[in-house]
Amino acid sequence: MEEMTLGAGVQLRCFRDDRFKQGCLSIQFVRPMNKEEAAKNALLPAVLLRGTEKSPDIGSITARLDDLYGASVGPLVRRAGDWQTSGLFCGFIDDKYALDGDEVFAPMVEFLREILFCPRLEKGIFPESVVESEKKNLIATIESRMNDKRTLAFDKLIVNMCKADSFGIPRLGHKEDVAAITAQSLYAHYENLLKTARVELFYVGSQEPGVVGQKLKALFADTPRQVAALPEQTPFGEDPGGSHQEKMEVSQGKLAMGFVTPITLRHPKFAAMQLLNGIFGGGMTGKLFAKIREEMSLCYDIGSSYYSSKGILVVSAGIDFGARDVVEKQVEMQLEAICNGEISASELESARQMLLSSLESVHDTPGNIEGYYAVQGLTGMLFSREEYKQAILRCTASDISEVAKTLQKHTVFFLKGVQE
Repeated sequence: MEEMTLGAGVQLRCFRDDRFKQGCLSIQFVRPMNKEEAAKNALLPAVLLRGTEKSPDIGSITARLDDLYGASVGPLVRRAGDWQTSGLFCGFIDDKYALDGDEVFAPMVEFLREILFCPRLEKGIFPESVVESEKKNLIATIESRMNDKRTLAFDKLIVNMCKADSFGIPRLGHKEDVAAITAQSLYAHYENLLKTARVELFYVGSQEPGVVGQKLKALFADTPRQVAALPEQTPFGEDPGGSHQEKMEVSQGKLAMGFVTPITLRHPKFAAMQLLNGIFGGGMTGKLFAKIREEMSLCYDIGSSYYSSKGILVVSAGIDFGARDVVEKQVEMQLEAICNGEISASELESARQMLLSSLESVHDTPGNIEGYYAVQGLTGMLFSREEYKQAILRCTASDISEVAKTLQKHTVFFLKGVQE
């Protein structure tokens, strides 16, 4: 992978790979994750994709993409640790597979420039009807998370756990903040992003990085930029948040337990923590599933997820309403067992193979490559892919027990039935 600076706060990463018929290009405007901007950052890409000066509606945009061998452009909104990104992801046929004399990448870049810098406007701002339409779509997406009660319990846990940390702000913002956006306020935010936000470009395809850089450098050549500094990526550091519960019309209880550790993807022991998550509850071979669900039949489902940019591990379980205390205790006991070195060879190998398989899939598609390396670059992962692989292979049961001891229970949330 080759990196280059194209202008003030504009960084390009190129991953040259000629195995694929398709290439991809992403552009991300990077901002601090904060409540005041999160909803606007999430809404902006969808509004930009509703029309340009030359292609003022979805139909004409689709026709333009069809002319580029069926290329695609979609919104891209990510959380990257303490930062949020807002931008576009483009997929297109690699030039070497186009008909003789045809180019795809250069006109794709030109169309991207048009979407970003020449959007359809009415009275000097985004069309109000477009903004209101996309606000409804975004609010519906945010509200849809409530339909999955396990996801809802996780969201409630994080809100209570991270009241003073950026991780507590939803990736798409709060629906009340979406509702408050106007066409004028969104356009003002858009203008500010173009001038002050750090820009991350990522290309995957067969072209020489120097050629890609030359074609992309012109994107911001005519835009005066004064890039605002971003806060450093930091681990989670709040005081314990206690226990919380809410009642809702649910058929089973949803338990979410939040643990914290100083070990993030910027820590030398990151690989050991990833393996710990696999052994603890990262799959059906993990202790939580094998012991608490299969052997003890104390829950309907259970597992753990490790959010490595912040050092947060969450255990989620579907349980009977009266089983909360015993399940909580058993979760703590399974973690204590790992701390005490109770890790079988098969548990370690299963977790290791799960991670290695996931790592191998990184290079399966251009989109996977972009997703892995673009996020890695933003969040500051310490290892290269090969270094990470070797670290996974070197980890011992003792290494995993040591990182397990760094986990501290922080916050618990329980969603129970209204009659309970």
